[in-house]
Amino acid sequence: MEIALQSTPFFQAVEYLAIFSCGMAGGLTAVRKRYDVSSIIIIAWITALGGGIIRDVLLGALPPVGISDMGSVLTAFAAGAVTAVVHPEVDKLKWSMITIDALALGLFAVNGTSKALLYNTSGMTAVFLGTFTAMGGGVIRDMLVNEVPMVVRDPHLYVVPAVLGSIFTVWVWRAHTGRLIGDNTEMLLDVVIVLVVIVLRICSVKFNIRLPGAVQRHRVHLPATLLRGERAQTDTDGQRRKATPDSKDAPGPRRGDPASS
Repeated sequence: MEIALQSTPFFQAVEYLAIFSCGMAGGLTAVRKRYDVSSIIIIAWITALGGGIIRDVLLGALPPVGISDMGSVLTAFAAGAVTAVVHPEVDKLKWSMITIDALALGLFAVNGTSKALLYNTSGMTAVFLGTFTAMGGGVIRDMLVNEVPMVVRDPHLYVVPAVLGSIFTVWVWRAHTGRLIGDNTEMLLDVVIVLVVIVLRICSVKFNIRLPGAVQRHRVHLPATLLRGERAQTDTDGQRRKATPDSKDAPGPRRGDPASS
């Protein structure tokens, strides 16, 4: 078997477009940090292909595609070199970059999950590896430039679309291997999954859709005996601090005292 979205020249071209766009995003981050050209190209490469490298190392598919596939590596290098020249224009294309980044997120999630399943992993493992493929490069990039990873600091839906895309891909793969659907149907459904990921990501940014944070609570529900013990310990600690003044607040030795001689 082979990965459905890598089986035709058209989808190969789409994947190279996704690699190029991810490379440009990584290169733009390096430009903002005022790095030199070699650093820009390296960060563009690791952003575009780092997730696939993580996936292949975990699968034991060595050497990883990120260093063995010449087309992918050259595309990532070219993205960094181009960004070093046209970064002012790229910086202005906010929505174009968000759209292509969402395309890469969906495509890498589907292809990463499919490759994991091709190596006979479980569905849960495939979902993790598909998510790593989609986001791993960005995490490595942010760590290299000493920033909080995008998956943490971006308040909009980023991880969720990748995880959902990976889960849907597992279902489609199992339906195909169970001979419930044919090759063309599998490819069509994979395209639909990529589109769903794109729509979720773009809508979350466009309409400021966020996941809720921690539940705001103002009452604590614990056994009364435990609460009494906590209060007693707190009171004891407070009395101990009052009985033992801080050294900087204690009065110093007076003139004539033995300690002052």
